Amino acid sequence: MRALEPTLENMAMAAALLAKGGLVVVPTETVYGVAADATNPKAVERLYEAKGRPRENPLIVHIACLDDLERVASHVSPDARRLAERFWPGPLTMVLPKSDLIPDVVTAGLPTVAVRYPKHPVAASLITLTGKPLAMPSANPFQRLSPTRVEHLDPELLAKTDLVLDGGPCVVGLESTVVDLVEDPPKVLRPGAVTRGEIQAAIGRPLGTLPPGGAKGPRRSPGMYPRHYAPHARLLLVDRAPEGSFALVFGQPSGPNQIRMPKDPGPYGAALYAALHTLDSRKPEAIYVERPPATALWDAVRDRLERAAEPE
Repeated sequence: MRALEPTLENMAMAAALLAKGGLVVVPTETVYGVAADATNPKAVERLYEAKGRPRENPLIVHIACLDDLERVASHVSPDARRLAERFWPGPLTMVLPKSDLIPDVVTAGLPTVAVRYPKHPVAASLITLTGKPLAMPSANPFQRLSPTRVEHLDPELLAKTDLVLDGGPCVVGLESTVVDLVEDPPKVLRPGAVTRGEIQAAIGRPLGTLPPGGAKGPRRSPGMYPRHYAPHARLLLVDRAPEGSFALVFGQPSGPNQIRMPKDPGPYGAALYAALHTLDSRKPEAIYVERPPATALWDAVRDRLERAAEPE
């Protein structure tokens, strides 16, 4: 399927497809997503099937203005308002009590909904044109690498969608931070570009912590499976990559299949999935990744790598 530039004509075509229950691949600032009308249960079912995604794994609902938050959530706490005012539009998802507008298939039958207001102009404009909130998980088969540019979209997934909008490379490159605001104190369910420290500063109090092994009970958020974000090759976290191996390294590469990565967490996160896609396309048995620093600023990168390295 040929990817289209997000012209006014193509955006209108995408909105019309979504209104008819179609699936559209959309750029966001985090990763590319595959969108469906979040108020249309049949379209959402088609979205689950296209990704091979378990129905127990809820979807993130995307909106394009702060006023729409009260359309999809039945209660918006003071903490949620503070976070929305501080970080939206942007790579932060909030879990809140859901409204009746959002069908149970979107939320895996839970009384909560994960909501995000994306910053990417194509995603935000498409939501506005459609006039509906969009369920929009990453545009990848379940548990595989997310795409951050159109050339890394999975052909089998593309065959099950109706249109692709090309917005260029994603600038953040990692999925959004998810914070659960249903219970007190709030908890980060998935780390991302918005850090735990930034969230605590915005709400003015400490966050809770997840128990060892993660949150108990049904998953309120995507990205909580032990294995996720994985290339087809086995991913191995190491202190130093073997010479000549397929690897992501911090120092000088020792061969043509090694990619030197940035030493700052933001640029590293933006480059990570594209680098893994590049190496995975060469069909190695294993990809070695040198461990990032064990500091809070690297939480999101470490989370993605540790899940990708989890055995099948």
